[in-house]
Amino acid sequence: MLDKNEKRTGSFRRSAGPTDEELIERFQKGDLYAFEAIVRRYKDPLTNFVYHYLGDRIDAEDVVQETFLRVYRNKHLYKNIAKFSTWIYTIAGNLSKTELRRRKRRKLMSLSHLGFDDKDYELPSTLQSPDGIVDGEMKEETIRREIEALPARFKEVVILRDIQEFAYEEISDILNIPIGTVKSRVNRGRSRLQKKLQHLLDKS
Repeated sequence: MLDKNEKRTGSFRRSAGPTDEELIERFQKGDLYAFEAIVRRYKDPLTNFVYHYLGDRIDAEDVVQETFLRVYRNKHLYKNIAKFSTWIYTIAGNLSKTELRRRKRRKLMSLSHLGFDDKDYELPSTLQSPDGIVDGEMKEETIRREIEALPARFKEVVILRDIQEFAYEEISDILNIPIGTVKSRVNRGRSRLQKKLQHLLDKS
C-alpha cells in the first residue's frame, strides 16, 4: 500500500555492520556511539509506525523521542532473550496507546465544556470525495485515514504486518497476544479495509 522504502523495518536483516542486539549490548556497557547508531537505525521506521498509529506527524515525533529516552534510561532492562526490535516497538506501541487515551480524555473534557448556546460548529469530513481521488498521493492519504479509523485491535496488527512487515511471531511478542489472535485480527482488519476501500480498488 505504501512506498517500499518506508516498509522494510521489522527484522533489520543486514549483511554487514553490528546487529541491533550487539549495539544495545555495547550501549549497556557505556558506548554512547552505539546508542546514536540505534537512533539512526530506528528513527525513521519508528516515526512511520507511530504516525500510522496516531495520524499526526508532530505527535509521532514526540512519541519516538520519548521512546528513545525510555531506551536510554532503561537500557539495562533489555535482556537478550528477545529481538531488540520487539522491545523498542513494544515501547513505542505502548506510548502510542497512552497518547490515544490522552486524546480521548481531552475530547471528553472539551465536550463537557460545550454549553447549549454553542452552535454553528461542524465536524470535518475525513474522507476525500470520489472526484478528488485522482492520483496515488491522495489514494495513499485515503488509505491512511481508513487505517487510522480501524478499531485499535485491528489497526495495530495491520500496521505491524502490512506496513512495517513484521512476522506474525514478532507481532505476537510485541503485543503479547497469541499468534492465532494476531492472524485473526490481521484478516479481519484487512477485510474491513477492503470494504471501505472498494471504490479505490474498482478504479485501479
